[in-house]
Amino acid sequence: MADLIGLAVVFLILALIAYILGARGIAGFSMTIAKWLVIIFVVLAIISLIL
Repeated sequence: MADLIGLAVVFLILALIAYILGARGIAGFSMTIAKWLVIIFVVLAIISLIL
C-alpha cells in the first residue's frame, strides 16, 4: 500500500510543476489521479484494519 502513497506524491509533484509552468490541464489531471490514489489507499487501509 505504500506504493499508492508514493505514486500519489509523484502525481502531486507533477501537478505542482505543471501548474507552475502553465500547463493547467495536465496539472488538473495529475491532481485528479493523486486524489483517487489517496482515496484508494485510505479505503484499502480501512479494510486492512477491519480484517
